[in-house]
Amino acid sequence: MLVSAPPNVRYLSGFTGDNAVLLVLPGQAVLFTDPRYSIQAAQQVSCRVKICKGPLVEGVAAAVRKLGRVRIAYEPSRLTCAAFNALESRLPMKASLEPVQSLVEELRMVKSPSELALIRRSVFLNSRAFSLAVARVRPGMTERDLAAEIEYRMRRLGAEKPSFDTIVAAGRRSALPHAQPTTAPLRTGQLVVIDMGAFVDGYASDMTRMLFLGTPGARVKKVYAAVLEAQLAAIDAVRPGVFACKVDSAARRVLRAHGFERAFVHSTGHGLGLEIHEPPRLGKRDKTILQPGMAITVEPGVYLENFGGIRIEDTVEVTKTGCHILTPTPKDLRVI
Repeated sequence: MLVSAPPNVRYLSGFTGDNAVLLVLPGQAVLFTDPRYSIQAAQQVSCRVKICKGPLVEGVAAAVRKLGRVRIAYEPSRLTCAAFNALESRLPMKASLEPVQSLVEELRMVKSPSELALIRRSVFLNSRAFSLAVARVRPGMTERDLAAEIEYRMRRLGAEKPSFDTIVAAGRRSALPHAQPTTAPLRTGQLVVIDMGAFVDGYASDMTRMLFLGTPGARVKKVYAAVLEAQLAAIDAVRPGVFACKVDSAARRVLRAHGFERAFVHSTGHGLGLEIHEPPRLGKRDKTILQPGMAITVEPGVYLENFGGIRIEDTVEVTKTGCHILTPTPKDLRVI
Protein backbone atom coordinates (compact mmCIF):
# COMPACT_ATOMS: atom_id res chain seq x y z
CA MET A 1 0.00 0.00 0.00
CA LEU A 2 1.16 3.51 -0.85
CA VAL A 3 0.19 5.86 1.98
CA SER A 4 0.28 9.51 0.95
CA ALA A 5 -1.89 11.45 3.45
CA PRO A 6 0.47 13.15 5.96
CA PRO A 7 -1.67 12.21 9.02
CA ASN A 8 -1.71 8.58 7.89
CA VAL A 9 2.03 8.59 7.24
CA ARG A 10 2.53 10.01 10.73
CA TYR A 11 0.19 7.46 12.31
CA LEU A 12 1.99 4.49 10.74
CA SER A 13 5.59 5.70 10.87
CA GLY A 14 5.90 8.59 13.34
CA PHE A 15 7.22 10.96 10.65
CA THR A 16 5.91 14.52 10.98
CA GLY A 17 7.32 16.16 7.86
CA ASP A 18 4.99 17.45 5.16
CA ASN A 19 6.57 15.78 2.11
CA ALA A 20 6.63 12.01 2.38
CA VAL A 21 4.95 8.82 1.25
CA LEU A 22 5.09 5.44 2.92
CA LEU A 23 5.26 2.21 0.92
CA VAL A 24 3.96 -0.59 3.13
CA LEU A 25 5.16 -4.05 2.11
CA PRO A 26 4.73 -7.48 3.72
CA GLY A 27 6.87 -7.34 6.84
CA GLN A 28 8.46 -3.97 6.16
CA ALA A 29 7.88 -0.37 5.11
CA VAL A 30 9.89 2.28 3.27
CA LEU A 31 9.51 6.02 3.87
CA PHE A 32 10.27 8.25 0.88
CA THR A 33 11.07 11.90 1.54
CA ASP A 34 13.38 14.65 0.29
CA PRO A 35 16.82 15.83 1.49
CA ARG A 36 15.34 18.56 3.72
CA TYR A 37 14.05 15.84 6.03
CA SER A 38 16.95 13.37 6.05
CA ILE A 39 17.97 14.15 9.66
CA GLN A 40 14.38 14.38 10.88
CA ALA A 41 13.39 11.10 9.27
CA ALA A 42 16.37 9.30 10.81
CA GLN A 43 15.31 10.59 14.23
CA GLN A 44 11.60 9.86 13.96
CA VAL A 45 11.14 6.57 12.13
CA SER A 46 12.41 3.03 12.60
CA CYS A 47 11.67 1.75 9.08
CA ARG A 48 13.92 2.12 6.06
CA VAL A 49 14.19 5.68 4.71
CA LYS A 50 14.81 6.57 1.07
CA ILE A 51 15.89 10.15 0.37
CA CYS A 52 14.76 11.24 -3.10
CA LYS A 53 16.44 14.17 -4.85
CA GLY A 54 13.70 14.24 -7.46
CA PRO A 55 9.93 13.61 -7.29
CA LEU A 56 8.99 11.04 -4.66
CA VAL A 57 6.96 9.07 -7.21
CA GLU A 58 10.19 8.30 -9.09
CA GLY A 59 11.66 6.70 -5.98
CA VAL A 60 8.46 4.73 -5.35
CA ALA A 61 8.33 3.53 -8.97
CA ALA A 62 11.96 2.40 -8.82
CA ALA A 63 11.24 0.40 -5.67
CA VAL A 64 8.11 -1.16 -7.17
CA ARG A 65 9.99 -2.30 -10.29
CA LYS A 66 12.05 -4.59 -8.04
CA LEU A 67 8.98 -6.30 -6.61
CA GLY A 68 7.79 -8.21 -9.66
CA ARG A 69 4.07 -8.60 -10.28
CA VAL A 70 2.33 -6.56 -7.61
CA ARG A 71 -0.90 -4.75 -6.83
CA ILE A 72 -0.47 -1.44 -5.04
CA ALA A 73 -3.28 0.01 -2.96
CA TYR A 74 -3.47 3.80 -2.85
CA GLU A 75 -5.62 6.45 -1.14
CA PRO A 76 -7.84 7.91 -3.88
CA SER A 77 -9.13 10.79 -1.76
CA ARG A 78 -5.62 11.72 -0.62
CA LEU A 79 -3.57 11.47 -3.82
CA THR A 80 -3.75 14.26 -6.39
CA CYS A 81 -4.52 13.47 -10.00
CA ALA A 82 -1.08 14.78 -10.98
CA ALA A 83 0.69 12.49 -8.51
CA PHE A 84 -1.44 9.50 -9.55
CA ASN A 85 -0.73 10.07 -13.26
CA ALA A 86 2.98 10.56 -12.61
CA LEU A 87 3.17 7.33 -10.63
CA GLU A 88 1.06 5.30 -13.05
CA SER A 89 3.20 6.40 -16.02
CA ARG A 90 6.38 5.19 -14.28
CA LEU A 91 5.17 1.77 -13.16
CA PRO A 92 6.00 -1.40 -15.09
CA MET A 93 3.19 -3.21 -16.92
CA LYS A 94 3.11 -5.96 -14.29
CA ALA A 95 2.24 -3.50 -11.50
CA SER A 96 -1.27 -2.16 -10.97
CA LEU A 97 -2.79 0.56 -8.80
CA GLU A 98 -5.98 -0.18 -6.87
CA PRO A 99 -7.97 2.36 -4.83
CA VAL A 100 -8.57 1.56 -1.17
CA GLN A 101 -10.80 4.06 0.62
CA SER A 102 -10.22 5.12 4.25
CA LEU A 103 -8.31 2.02 5.37
CA VAL A 104 -5.89 3.85 7.66
CA GLU A 105 -8.57 6.32 8.78
CA GLU A 106 -10.64 3.37 10.04
CA LEU A 107 -7.65 2.17 12.08
CA ARG A 108 -7.25 5.67 13.49
CA MET A 109 -10.86 5.91 14.71
CA VAL A 110 -10.12 3.96 17.91
CA LYS A 111 -7.41 5.74 19.86
CA SER A 112 -4.75 4.11 22.00
CA PRO A 113 -4.42 5.17 25.67
CA SER A 114 -1.43 7.35 24.75
CA GLU A 115 -3.42 9.06 21.99
CA LEU A 116 -6.32 9.72 24.33
CA ALA A 117 -3.89 11.22 26.85
CA LEU A 118 -2.67 13.65 24.18
CA ILE A 119 -6.22 14.57 23.23
CA ARG A 120 -7.01 15.26 26.88
CA ARG A 121 -3.95 17.52 27.14
CA SER A 122 -5.08 19.38 24.05
CA VAL A 123 -8.64 19.74 25.40
CA PHE A 124 -7.47 21.11 28.75
CA LEU A 125 -5.04 23.55 27.12
CA ASN A 126 -7.78 24.74 24.79
CA SER A 127 -10.15 25.37 27.67
CA ARG A 128 -7.48 27.25 29.61
CA ALA A 129 -6.80 29.46 26.58
CA PHE A 130 -10.52 30.20 26.34
CA SER A 131 -10.69 31.28 29.98
CA LEU A 132 -7.69 33.58 29.65
CA ALA A 133 -8.90 35.15 26.42
CA VAL A 134 -12.52 35.66 27.47
CA ALA A 135 -11.37 37.49 30.60
CA ARG A 136 -10.19 40.27 28.27
CA VAL A 137 -13.41 40.59 26.25
CA ARG A 138 -14.97 44.05 26.28
CA PRO A 139 -17.46 45.87 24.02
CA GLY A 140 -15.53 47.49 21.18
CA MET A 141 -13.04 44.64 20.83
CA THR A 142 -13.20 43.30 17.26
CA GLU A 143 -13.88 39.72 16.27
CA ARG A 144 -10.36 39.49 14.86
CA ASP A 145 -8.86 40.89 18.06
CA LEU A 146 -10.58 38.19 20.10
CA ALA A 147 -9.55 35.44 17.66
CA ALA A 148 -5.95 36.67 17.83
CA GLU A 149 -6.08 36.76 21.64
CA ILE A 150 -7.37 33.17 21.70
CA GLU A 151 -4.62 31.90 19.40
CA TYR A 152 -1.95 33.85 21.29
CA ARG A 153 -3.08 32.24 24.56
CA MET A 154 -3.04 28.79 22.96
CA ARG A 155 0.54 29.16 21.81
CA ARG A 156 1.69 30.67 25.10
CA LEU A 157 0.28 27.61 26.87
CA GLY A 158 2.21 25.24 24.58
CA ALA A 159 0.00 24.54 21.56
CA GLU A 160 1.70 24.03 18.20
CA LYS A 161 -1.05 25.93 16.40
CA PRO A 162 -4.84 26.15 16.23
CA SER A 163 -6.43 22.94 14.95
CA PHE A 164 -8.51 25.10 12.55
CA ASP A 165 -9.10 28.78 11.88
CA THR A 166 -10.62 30.13 15.09
CA ILE A 167 -14.25 31.16 14.67
CA VAL A 168 -15.43 34.34 16.40
CA ALA A 169 -18.72 35.80 15.16
CA ALA A 170 -21.00 38.29 16.87
CA GLY A 171 -24.62 39.36 16.48
CA ARG A 172 -26.35 38.24 13.30
CA ARG A 173 -23.07 36.82 11.98
CA SER A 174 -23.19 34.14 14.67
CA ALA A 175 -25.81 32.45 12.46
CA LEU A 176 -22.98 31.55 10.04
CA PRO A 177 -21.72 28.13 11.25
CA HIS A 178 -18.21 28.67 9.79
CA ALA A 179 -17.95 32.44 10.01
CA GLN A 180 -14.53 34.05 9.63
CA PRO A 181 -13.65 36.77 12.17
CA THR A 182 -13.96 40.33 10.83
CA THR A 183 -13.03 43.81 12.01
CA ALA A 184 -16.58 44.28 13.30
CA PRO A 185 -16.58 45.40 16.95
CA LEU A 186 -18.37 43.42 19.64
CA ARG A 187 -21.37 45.39 20.86
CA THR A 188 -23.64 45.25 23.89
CA GLY A 189 -26.73 43.13 23.21
CA GLN A 190 -24.92 40.65 20.93
CA LEU A 191 -24.45 36.89 21.00
CA VAL A 192 -20.86 35.85 20.33
CA VAL A 193 -19.96 32.34 19.17
CA ILE A 194 -16.41 31.08 19.77
CA ASP A 195 -15.35 27.83 18.12
CA MET A 196 -11.73 26.98 18.84
CA GLY A 197 -9.26 24.13 19.00
CA ALA A 198 -5.55 23.49 19.45
CA PHE A 199 -2.97 20.99 18.27
CA VAL A 200 -0.84 19.60 21.10
CA ASP A 201 1.83 17.06 20.09
CA GLY A 202 -0.10 16.50 16.86
CA TYR A 203 -3.53 15.87 18.42
CA ALA A 204 -6.53 18.16 18.09
CA SER A 205 -9.20 19.52 20.41
CA ASP A 206 -12.45 21.28 19.53
CA MET A 207 -14.87 23.33 21.63
CA THR A 208 -17.64 25.87 21.05
CA ARG A 209 -18.96 28.24 23.70
CA MET A 210 -21.31 31.21 23.63
CA LEU A 211 -20.97 34.69 25.11
CA PHE A 212 -23.55 37.43 25.50
CA LEU A 213 -22.59 41.06 25.98
CA GLY A 214 -25.12 42.63 28.29
CA THR A 215 -28.35 41.07 29.51
CA PRO A 216 -29.80 38.26 27.34
CA GLY A 217 -33.48 38.48 26.48
CA ALA A 218 -36.15 35.80 26.60
CA ARG A 219 -35.59 34.62 23.02
CA VAL A 220 -31.85 34.14 23.53
CA LYS A 221 -32.51 32.18 26.71
CA LYS A 222 -35.13 30.02 24.96
CA VAL A 223 -32.88 29.09 22.03
CA TYR A 224 -29.91 28.50 24.29
CA ALA A 225 -31.90 26.19 26.54
CA ALA A 226 -33.09 24.18 23.51
CA VAL A 227 -29.56 23.75 22.14
CA LEU A 228 -28.20 22.77 25.54
CA GLU A 229 -30.98 20.21 25.99
CA ALA A 230 -30.21 18.79 22.53
CA GLN A 231 -26.50 18.59 23.28
CA LEU A 232 -27.05 16.80 26.58
CA ALA A 233 -29.47 14.35 24.91
CA ALA A 234 -26.89 13.58 22.23
CA ILE A 235 -24.16 13.02 24.82
CA ASP A 236 -26.50 10.72 26.73
CA ALA A 237 -26.86 8.63 23.54
CA VAL A 238 -23.08 8.10 23.20
CA ARG A 239 -22.08 4.58 24.23
CA PRO A 240 -20.43 1.51 22.66
CA GLY A 241 -22.52 -0.39 20.12
CA VAL A 242 -24.63 2.62 19.09
CA PHE A 243 -24.76 3.78 15.47
CA ALA A 244 -23.27 7.25 15.02
CA CYS A 245 -26.53 8.37 13.38
CA LYS A 246 -28.42 7.61 16.62
CA VAL A 247 -26.47 10.33 18.40
CA ASP A 248 -27.45 12.76 15.66
CA SER A 249 -31.10 11.74 15.84
CA ALA A 250 -31.14 12.27 19.63
CA ALA A 251 -30.15 15.91 19.15
CA ARG A 252 -32.60 16.43 16.29
CA ARG A 253 -35.46 14.92 18.28
CA VAL A 254 -35.07 17.61 20.95
CA LEU A 255 -34.71 20.47 18.48
CA ARG A 256 -37.77 19.22 16.58
CA ALA A 257 -39.81 19.38 19.78
CA HIS A 258 -38.74 23.02 20.21
CA GLY A 259 -39.48 23.89 16.58
CA PHE A 260 -35.83 24.38 15.61
CA GLU A 261 -34.99 21.24 13.61
CA ARG A 262 -34.79 23.09 10.28
CA ALA A 263 -32.39 25.60 11.83
CA PHE A 264 -29.90 22.80 12.60
CA VAL A 265 -27.95 22.66 9.34
CA HIS A 266 -24.96 20.37 10.00
CA SER A 267 -24.18 17.02 11.59
CA THR A 268 -24.07 16.59 15.37
CA GLY A 269 -20.35 15.91 15.50
CA HIS A 270 -17.25 14.18 14.17
CA GLY A 271 -14.21 12.25 15.23
CA LEU A 272 -10.93 14.04 15.91
CA GLY A 273 -7.32 13.12 16.52
CA LEU A 274 -4.40 13.74 14.18
CA GLU A 275 -6.91 15.73 12.13
CA ILE A 276 -9.65 18.02 13.34
CA HIS A 277 -12.22 16.13 11.24
CA GLU A 278 -11.94 12.34 11.23
CA PRO A 279 -14.41 9.47 11.00
CA PRO A 280 -16.92 8.79 12.35
CA ARG A 281 -19.28 11.54 11.26
CA LEU A 282 -22.22 11.87 13.62
CA GLY A 283 -24.69 12.53 10.81
CA LYS A 284 -28.12 11.37 9.74
CA ARG A 285 -26.92 8.36 7.72
CA ASP A 286 -23.62 7.34 9.34
CA LYS A 287 -23.84 3.67 10.35
CA THR A 288 -20.45 3.56 12.08
CA ILE A 289 -20.75 1.68 15.36
CA LEU A 290 -19.27 3.61 18.27
CA GLN A 291 -16.45 1.80 20.08
CA PRO A 292 -14.51 2.44 23.30
CA GLY A 293 -11.50 4.63 22.58
CA MET A 294 -13.17 6.84 20.00
CA ALA A 295 -12.85 10.59 20.52
CA ILE A 296 -15.72 12.61 19.06
CA THR A 297 -17.31 16.03 19.24
CA VAL A 298 -20.96 16.65 20.11
CA GLU A 299 -22.05 20.03 18.74
CA PRO A 300 -25.69 20.68 17.80
CA GLY A 301 -26.59 24.23 16.86
CA VAL A 302 -29.47 26.49 15.86
CA TYR A 303 -28.94 29.23 13.25
CA LEU A 304 -31.61 31.87 12.73
CA GLU A 305 -31.20 34.57 10.09
CA ASN A 306 -31.46 38.14 11.45
CA PHE A 307 -31.17 36.79 15.01
CA GLY A 308 -27.97 34.80 15.39
CA GLY A 309 -26.71 31.30 16.05
CA ILE A 310 -26.07 29.19 19.13
CA ARG A 311 -23.82 26.12 19.18
CA ILE A 312 -22.50 24.18 22.16
CA GLU A 313 -19.66 21.71 21.61
CA ASP A 314 -17.67 19.33 23.77
CA THR A 315 -15.00 16.76 23.02
CA VAL A 316 -16.18 13.36 24.29
CA GLU A 317 -14.44 10.01 24.78
CA VAL A 318 -16.41 6.81 24.19
CA THR A 319 -15.76 4.48 27.14
CA LYS A 320 -16.59 0.83 27.86
CA THR A 321 -19.72 1.78 29.76
CA GLY A 322 -20.82 5.00 28.03
CA CYS A 323 -18.86 8.18 27.53
CA HIS A 324 -16.80 10.78 29.33
CA ILE A 325 -16.97 14.50 28.58
CA LEU A 326 -13.37 15.69 28.30
CA THR A 327 -14.11 19.42 27.99
CA PRO A 328 -13.97 21.05 31.45
CA THR A 329 -15.34 24.48 30.47
CA PRO A 330 -18.84 25.15 31.87
CA LYS A 331 -21.62 25.18 29.29
CA ASP A 332 -23.56 28.12 30.72
CA LEU A 333 -24.15 31.13 28.49
CA ARG A 334 -21.26 33.39 29.51
CA VAL A 335 -22.65 36.87 30.23
CA ILE A 336 -20.19 39.76 29.98
